[in-house]
Amino acid sequence: MTTESLNQKRFGVKRWIVLACIILGAYLQFGPLPTIAPNVFLPGEKIGHPPINVPIINQPLTNTLVATLLTDIVILSLGFFIYRKISSGNLVPSGFYNAIEALFEFLWNTAVTTAGRKNAIKFIPYMATIFFMLLVANWMELIPGVDSIGVLEPAHGKFTGYEAHPIGSAYWLDGRHELPHDEGGHGLCHSCTITPYVRAAATDLNFTLALALISVFMTQVFGIAAQKTGHITKFLNFRALVTKPVMGAMDFAVGLLELIGEFAKILSFTFRLFGNIFAGQLLLFVVGSLVSFIIPTGLYLFELFVGLIQAYVFAMLTLVFMSQATQAHGAEAH
Repeated sequence: MTTESLNQKRFGVKRWIVLACIILGAYLQFGPLPTIAPNVFLPGEKIGHPPINVPIINQPLTNTLVATLLTDIVILSLGFFIYRKISSGNLVPSGFYNAIEALFEFLWNTAVTTAGRKNAIKFIPYMATIFFMLLVANWMELIPGVDSIGVLEPAHGKFTGYEAHPIGSAYWLDGRHELPHDEGGHGLCHSCTITPYVRAAATDLNFTLALALISVFMTQVFGIAAQKTGHITKFLNFRALVTKPVMGAMDFAVGLLELIGEFAKILSFTFRLFGNIFAGQLLLFVVGSLVSFIIPTGLYLFELFVGLIQAYVFAMLTLVFMSQATQAHGAEAH
């Protein structure tokens, strides 16, 4: 049997496997396992009854915090993997390492083009860390089990509840019949919903706000390091009020507007990332609750692209703002 005919045979087998999965999904969707309507929460949801407290910060553990910790573990593991690869002396890229190297080389070339080689050396650690952290955090919502496996909760208020059926020590929710919400406390419920163990970190405003604060803070640090007091007088130009009483007032007002602009960057960073990722999650929830086969596959591919673009946009804007902060007021870009 030739290689070509063997490949055709393998393709034929895979095609039938895919078709069987589609038929099975359609049978489960309209048969014994219909999908359930999602209950969407804006803040991260607390895990456990009573909620589990994080020892150091003495705050309840939320499912978005779990996602953030998992993202940190992935990033640290990635750094350790690259370090081991470099230490081994085998620098020939292959497989997964080849993809990481290609991404980093792209980020490096972007940094050099935007900020110049001298500044790129200083900016790239922050830019690359933000990019890879957001990439992992954004793509985490596409992992099976995220947003769907969690703690059984009684449905309260306007939230939709379903009957829970045991499978060994676990339970699954029967989406065939919606039930009135429970008025009782926690424990085994009549009308149940799920609080997932893990929810995408970027769907929590706390996560996006923290990244925005870090980005804008480091922008000011690089600005002060490059221009010393000149970076501060760009926003609070008191000297202009003394030396140029009339025009100086306009310069001072412009500086105040630029200071307001720095705070506006925090809001822009925060809500742009949060809005895009949260909207993507809602889209997957809604479409998945209506049709759980074929169509969500296209949406998953789209969200794969959106997660990549949002990570790049956040990292790129951070790079641009850092580059602008190192330039004297009114200077031309590199």
